[in-house]
Amino acid sequence: MAKNKHKHEREDRAEQTLTPEEAAAKAAAEAAEALAAEEEASEPVKEEAEEKTDKAAEAEIEGLTDRLKRTLAEFENFRKRSEREKAQMFDLGAKSVLEKLLPVIDNFERSVAQAPESEDPGIKSYAEGMEMIYRQLLKNMKEAGVEPIDAKGKPFDPTYHNAVMHEENEELGENVVAEELQKGYLYKDSVLRHSMVKVAN
Repeated sequence: MAKNKHKHEREDRAEQTLTPEEAAAKAAAEAAEALAAEEEASEPVKEEAEEKTDKAAEAEIEGLTDRLKRTLAEFENFRKRSEREKAQMFDLGAKSVLEKLLPVIDNFERSVAQAPESEDPGIKSYAEGMEMIYRQLLKNMKEAGVEPIDAKGKPFDPTYHNAVMHEENEELGENVVAEELQKGYLYKDSVLRHSMVKVAN
């Protein structure tokens, strides 16, 4: 202990003999050493903090990516559902309008069927004009997706036919459509109007 005391005393005396420039240089060197030691000690702490920050950033990116994917999937489902609903609404509206046109077609059929055969040019051209309008109407209905139901001679099917009368008919056989009383129509494979039929027993 006495030796250490003498050593410190010698160092103090040596320091006292240093010039101000030497003392400043020595102090600077000691400060640099202390700073380097501090930085070295804090390096693992910095690396650990950076690693935590990277992991947190990765987790956040992953979470945001997942949310984005979910949002895109929801939007795609919404778009498809909207298109489907729009198509259904259009078909519903079209069906309603086309149903109202069916009695007009019925009346044209009756008029064409009842048109008298005459050599009179006026009557003849009138009958031809009626038939042309009727054919054009049927063509336009077909383009809109309307097709007549084939009923006569076919087995009775309640999906397409509405039996309003029955008759004995051994030629046709049982449960076969003997006569079509009112034409039925399909709109895009769904029944727009059932065929009104007479069925053989």
